[in-house]
Amino acid sequence: MGEDRGLWVSHTLLHRQLTAMPCDSYEVRLIHSGSHRPYPGVRRWTASQLLDPATLRFLRIRNREGYDVYFRPYIGNLNAGYILLDLDRPLPGILASLRAQGHEPSVVVQSSPGRMQAWIRVTRDPLPPALATRIAKRLAQLYAADLASADWRHVGRLAGFTNRKPPRCQGDGLPPWVKLIYARGCLARGGATLIERVAAELPACAPWSRPAQRHPSGLASHTALDSTAMQTLYQACLTRLRILERYPSPDWSIADKWVARELLQTGTPLAAVAEVLRHGSPGFPGATPTPWITCAEPYAVPRDRSTPLVFPLAPTRSTDPIPPRPVCVCAPSKSVGYPVCLHGQVKYPIPVTRGRITSTDDLQRRRI
Repeated sequence: MGEDRGLWVSHTLLHRQLTAMPCDSYEVRLIHSGSHRPYPGVRRWTASQLLDPATLRFLRIRNREGYDVYFRPYIGNLNAGYILLDLDRPLPGILASLRAQGHEPSVVVQSSPGRMQAWIRVTRDPLPPALATRIAKRLAQLYAADLASADWRHVGRLAGFTNRKPPRCQGDGLPPWVKLIYARGCLARGGATLIERVAAELPACAPWSRPAQRHPSGLASHTALDSTAMQTLYQACLTRLRILERYPSPDWSIADKWVARELLQTGTPLAAVAEVLRHGSPGFPGATPTPWITCAEPYAVPRDRSTPLVFPLAPTRSTDPIPPRPVCVCAPSKSVGYPVCLHGQVKYPIPVTRGRITSTDDLQRRRI
């Protein structure tokens, strides 16, 4: 009964927060309050996937284990138009000041007693990282917010979970709940003016203008990309994945698979990914990238298929509920479950004892 009520409270608060901050997908991060290490895997979920009871149970279990639950609206390597204000010491009447200046927040949460976070939607269009970071710093300076949290992809707390940081514990030793103070989906009245002013201050930048229609990956139509643009895109993926930073002399066949997986996750068409690898990868100039496209294809945005495909899940424990399949990249593990996708329906396997797999039906039921 207590679990059902707690699940209902988390679902209700989370639903209100996501409704006030609409976006195609959200990136969720789990950071341990003690070790400051992230939980393995990158989780990018739609609103419906995030609100699924199995996903909420998974997040609540991690929260009880000491992980803080953070999120941000996700739109690839761009800002989704939302700016986070981390108000560790909010000024008196801060909400009235925000409204008076034309910076109405869409969502305000109380991360712990006396501390708040506000999400301000300055535009409905994606923003370049440099511009979004400059806007975040300008707002942080204006409202005495935390400058260290003022960047284009900073994450904020999700309502309905607890703040597990030890210094935030209450007098009874229990962690405080992250409370939803205000939720009203709106576009800040002064957002356009703020963007124009900040864009004019950026050095060596052309004036900001609304971007053209884009694919879900945040890229222009792939038919318009020339060889130079594809090479630039490949290098951007290497930088975003920090491949050269971690591996100065990488195995390019593995790097190509990671780049292909990154592009497919963001909705880039399969043919465009093949061209990006063909023109951008130093590993096989002029050769065909088909083998690595085949390996990475299961990470593409799901679509109708006539044959079964196998998708890897995040590492799980035997007691963990299995959340609905997100667009997810996870570290390899010996305890990985494999759901099977048949005609658009993902069927999750039932954990059973190990044994010989003798048929397709066995493969659908087993966890290996």
